[in-house]
Amino acid sequence: MKIGFIGLGIMGKPMSKNLLKAGYDLVVCDVVKAAVDEVVAAGAKSAATPKAVAEQCDIIITMLPNSPHVKQVVLGENGVIEGAKKGAVVVDMSSIAPLVAREVAQKLAEKGIDMLDAPVSGGEPKAIDGTLSVMVGGKKDIFDKCYPVMKATAGSVVLTGDIGAGNITKLANQIIVALNIAAVSEALVLASKAGVEPELVFQAIRGGLAGSTVLDAKAPLMMDRKFNPGFRINLHIKDLNNVLETSHELGVPLPMTAAVMEMMQALKVDGMGDGDHCSLVKYYEKMAKTEVKR
Repeated sequence: MKIGFIGLGIMGKPMSKNLLKAGYDLVVCDVVKAAVDEVVAAGAKSAATPKAVAEQCDIIITMLPNSPHVKQVVLGENGVIEGAKKGAVVVDMSSIAPLVAREVAQKLAEKGIDMLDAPVSGGEPKAIDGTLSVMVGGKKDIFDKCYPVMKATAGSVVLTGDIGAGNITKLANQIIVALNIAAVSEALVLASKAGVEPELVFQAIRGGLAGSTVLDAKAPLMMDRKFNPGFRINLHIKDLNNVLETSHELGVPLPMTAAVMEMMQALKVDGMGDGDHCSLVKYYEKMAKTEVKR
């Protein structure tokens, strides 16, 4: 089975390399030539356009920044839809608006092409080691067909419903991650301002009810002042924008999510949009006039 992979950014590049390690025949495409060259050096072939990728492949994976990019790559000129054969499957692993996922799936279905929306969680470290969480929306038989391919990039792959359900699940995930990072930031800034070592606070609470994957992953980065992404503030803003747009459409107030969104917007204004989302601690440090460090 030949797999196409379009989008070789922070997440897509290591994911594509894991597909190569799993033995898949891979055709890749990206606007950044250096990224393509790196994956080709690892064993992939390259194609100039999404259309050219789709012409060669049974399953076409997209890993792109946001909804407009997915629509352009899949439905636009020289897009996947122009090259894919009837019976091919598009697996969009980007994090996009659920309604856009449904729109793209409908356009593909009209051409006899199936689709799964399959956003991921775990950030660059889990993309590198192949232990991402994948949240999938689509038909069960198409999910079963593509499961081994997705599993080559992931520790967990779960079907959560029909098309769009994958991205609804990802939005729920991003709410929890954002609010959890904010809570970790508040707690460690409080401890630091009170003169208590944040490292000792971290060690004391991580085994109790306050323990979480976010705490374990992000508190050490905050204390070591390592704010390189990871997962950029700008991308989390994108996800929270999709969260809030969807919540407004559904009539679901999300006041805590809205508050964290504004904190991230403030960091972006301060020039930290390309920093890891654990940079949220800097919002609290600025107000408290303190710094969280070991």
